[in-house]
Amino acid sequence: MNTLKVGDKVPDFTSKDQDGNTFRLSDHSGKKLIVFFYPKASTPGCTAEACNLRDNYKELQSQGFYLIGVSADSEKRQSNFRNKYKFPFPLLADEDHTVINTFGVWGPKKFMGREYDGIHRKTFVLNEDGIIVKVIDKVKTKDHAAQLID
Repeated sequence: MNTLKVGDKVPDFTSKDQDGNTFRLSDHSGKKLIVFFYPKASTPGCTAEACNLRDNYKELQSQGFYLIGVSADSEKRQSNFRNKYKFPFPLLADEDHTVINTFGVWGPKKFMGREYDGIHRKTFVLNEDGIIVKVIDKVKTKDHAAQLID
């Protein structure tokens, strides 16, 4: 699977958010997007990461960014996660891996000596034309916003 990289144009995709609303990438052209992929809603690392982005959301917005979180969780799980922590940004419930495969973030992982396939925690920054201008491979879950704010 090919992971998208800096300079690539992200192909249009359609997914559903935590409330079952349709999210289309093309509806957001002209906006700077931060698309962050996380392995599983409500787990410690993912919660720390999303809460850090929430706490710095106004700063990110002031720089013109629009945030989208993505994992393979169900709409219900995403909705619970979003409501519990009051995230001001949508979470895509990518159960069929449409978005995950578009960006190429699914693949072999190691955890506690076990190998399995899963979502890689990665963040992509897109410019107004849908071109990737930054990829963060080594996400600092507790300080992720600082990696995005120049």
